[in-house]
Amino acid sequence: MFRLSRAPFIILMLLCFFVAIYASLYYLPYDLPENAGILINNFGPDLLALHAAVGSVALVFGPFQFLSKLRHKRPRLHHMIGRSYVVAVMISGASGLALAIGTTYGPAVALGFGAMAIAWMLTAFMGIRAAMQGRYDDHRAWMYRSFAVTLAAVTLRLLLPAALVSGVEFEMAYTVISYACWIPNLILIEIWLINKKTGSVKVAV
Repeated sequence: MFRLSRAPFIILMLLCFFVAIYASLYYLPYDLPENAGILINNFGPDLLALHAAVGSVALVFGPFQFLSKLRHKRPRLHHMIGRSYVVAVMISGASGLALAIGTTYGPAVALGFGAMAIAWMLTAFMGIRAAMQGRYDDHRAWMYRSFAVTLAAVTLRLLLPAALVSGVEFEMAYTVISYACWIPNLILIEIWLINKKTGSVKVAV
């Protein structure tokens, strides 16, 4: 039996906080990062700022949804965090979808990031819908899937520098990573959920 200890959870939280802090470059009064141009595209910096700021809320709040002690001892706080997370996903997902549609890097990138935005909003919607219907096991499974897509913000920032350092051209790397930053996350969480259901995984956070 595999036991998910607190250490990976803490590392996950630190990565989320780090990426959220980095995202502040897109909405606080700093000089924009060099890659801002590929994100601003046809919609201007305001939409990018909205996407980054609200997406950071989802990224920071996300891990706290899965703390069992918080869920059992402070259910009202758990509900507040969950609702805030879903609202953040919907706003950031919608703005991300617009940014994907307006990309200047071609239809493949638009499809990759556009599909990610739709998957992000859909999984969050299915999660909140299951909770409202009292299907709490399904609710938790959908929220795990939703947060797997949220973590694309982390995996993208790990994969892109690695690809560039290895000598891959930016346009090629960006195209592949528009899919690779989130689809493997969903596959892995689905495998994890299956193993959890069969009892081969035990959550300890």
